[in-house]
Amino acid sequence: MAQNVSVKVLAADELLSKIEQAGLVGRGGAAFPVHLKWQRIKNLNDPKKYVVCNASEGEIGVKKDFYILEHFFKEVLEGILLTMDFLETKEAYININKNYYQKLKAQIDALIEPCNKRGYLIHIFEEQPSYIGGETGALLNAIEGKKTQPRLSPPSPSITGIFHCPVLLHNVETFYDITRVANDRYLPTRFSTILGTQNAGVYQVGIEQKVAEILRETDNYPTFAFFVQVGGGASGEVITASQAEDMKLSGAGSIEIYPSTTTAQQFLGKILNFYAEESCGKCTPCRDGSWQLQQIIEKLAQDQAIPWSRLSPIVATMEQSSFCGLGKSIAVPIKSYAKNILGLEV
Repeated sequence: MAQNVSVKVLAADELLSKIEQAGLVGRGGAAFPVHLKWQRIKNLNDPKKYVVCNASEGEIGVKKDFYILEHFFKEVLEGILLTMDFLETKEAYININKNYYQKLKAQIDALIEPCNKRGYLIHIFEEQPSYIGGETGALLNAIEGKKTQPRLSPPSPSITGIFHCPVLLHNVETFYDITRVANDRYLPTRFSTILGTQNAGVYQVGIEQKVAEILRETDNYPTFAFFVQVGGGASGEVITASQAEDMKLSGAGSIEIYPSTTTAQQFLGKILNFYAEESCGKCTPCRDGSWQLQQIIEKLAQDQAIPWSRLSPIVATMEQSSFCGLGKSIAVPIKSYAKNILGLEV
């Protein structure tokens, strides 16, 4: 279809069926079935639609999208073109972390340029790296030149789209998987960033594998007492080494190891500083709540007990009242850390 990019020609129904049979789900964190998303956007009567690739990746420590872009951009681009053909559209956007694009610009542009010459207009939108930048509504607002803040839903941001046209948006890894499905090379694997261990890096692992099994298979199982955060360094669930024997990889795709000597102040400080710095400021619960939580932890004396009676109401308010899912997600690491590591219900 373009120089160095060879896309298998498939009828729309055939490709959709192959995706459904593969059980392919999105790899941005929500794990929504890809075939259902495709069918929903395909069925809309709008005369114009866009395809959007989300290469924002603002979660703490997660680097799988950068790894895929660096090593498999050709396959990612093929997936974008397949999706464009399915929607019968000729225009797409790659919303990419600005730092990523600066490092990979030469190889990305070299593959996109021939596609553009053949009529597939693929725009690069360089996003200022941020946590909120990966949220669908915020991402689409940024492309339109608006504030990088989430949208009111319903209707779905994919329906309101960009420039009044619906979008079919996927994460980098999802487009990579679409190409594997189309070429009959799909295997039930996913990428994961492993952090805090002797062989830290990005690995391709089995979807059904347990966290502890992944650590052993990649020679990353710690030789020290530890706990682990699974699914993202900001919003991932925190579990014990014992629980890691039974838990599957989830969320944005990361496994981060913490020595058991990590103090509550150290762990919570990292999480709460991140949320306070990354809040987009759109809603009061997240904007003020994340700042208050940060201040509480920051002002504690060393080894001072965590004042859970002060933290818990703020976390609950953010979980219940934040405008978007990113603000709500702060409850996951804090509650799971308290319950699984400290034995507390908060």
